[in-house]
This record gives sequence, structure tokens and C-alpha cells, in this order.
Amino acid sequence: MHGYSGDKQAYLTRLRRIEGQIRGLQRMVDDDAYCIDVLTQVSAATRALQAVALGLLEEHISHCVAEAITTGGPEAEAKVKEASAAIARLVRS
Repeated sequence: MHGYSGDKQAYLTRLRRIEGQIRGLQRMVDDDAYCIDVLTQVSAATRALQAVALGLLEEHISHCVAEAITTGGPEAEAKVKEASAAIARLVRS
């Protein structure tokens, strides 16, 4: 079971909303909307995706990483490195 399983429906709802934002962006570009308006919507969609990513990361750390640390051994070290790499990817994006 994944850490986000309890909130799966909420994540799916948020992702569907973001999908709608992206479709709206496509329509804006297709309709030749003002570039600043398009950029504003791109920024909103980006922030929404970042919020999902941060939620998933928090779930991963509080469930998967915490469980691995409790168990100990090489799996714990691997989970911490995995989480660190995920954080680095989010910071770079």
C-alpha cells in the first residue's frame, strides 16, 4: 500500500482539475489569447502541480520513509536517498 492511498480520491480530483486547467490553456493558445493571460494560467497550473507533488512527497516521507527507518538496514538508507533525490528534483523544477 502506498502512503497516499488514504487520500487517493482527493489526489485524483486535484489532478483532474489540473487536467482541466491544461485543456483551458490549450484553448487559450488556440484562441490567440493575450500572452500574459496565458502565462498567468501556466503559473497557476504549475503551482497546482507543485502542491500535488509536495503532498505526495509528504505522504512518502511520513509513510514509506518512516516505515523503512523503523525497520532499519539498507532499505532505510535507500528510502532516505530516494526522498532526497525527489526533493532535489522538485527544487530544480
